Amino acid sequence: MSAYEPMAVHLETGRLSMRPWAESDAGDLCALVSERGSRTTTVERCREAIASALAGTAATGLAVLPVRRREEGDFIGYCGLIVGRSTAGEPEIAYELLRRAHGRGYATEAARAVLGAAIATGRTRLWSTVRAWNTPSFRVLEKLGFERHHVSVDDGSELVWLTRPLP
Repeated sequence: MSAYEPMAVHLETGRLSMRPWAESDAGDLCALVSERGSRTTTVERCREAIASALAGTAATGLAVLPVRRREEGDFIGYCGLIVGRSTAGEPEIAYELLRRAHGRGYATEAARAVLGAAIATGRTRLWSTVRAWNTPSFRVLEKLGFERHHVSVDDGSELVWLTRPLP
């Protein structure tokens, strides 16, 4: 039994809606993964990733949720909490958006909703890890009150660790 409440898995903001993954989201997830350009994937692999994410939510009470624009209903990315390089007690906030959604404040809006959900779980600190080159992510995290903690090297590149006390 966890010392923390499970994270809310239905979140809404003025422009965005987040809810648990469904198998029908596999094509959208594949499009996002393909946009990274580093590897290709299949719909079946994306279905497996979704099943793994749902199992992780059941095990940890943390969730990464697909992000959709409320008015248009279209998938634009994901945002949520993960164990990642940290722990279930002090999870990482994670987000990624399709390129067409960049520069419109969606990442900040989604992450702010997830931050509120993290506070409601009773946790006292969040982490984030960002590649040193990812200036837009640093701006999002700065707006949410994250501060640099330390730098490590991972896969041959600098990884910046940021943290934010809750609430």
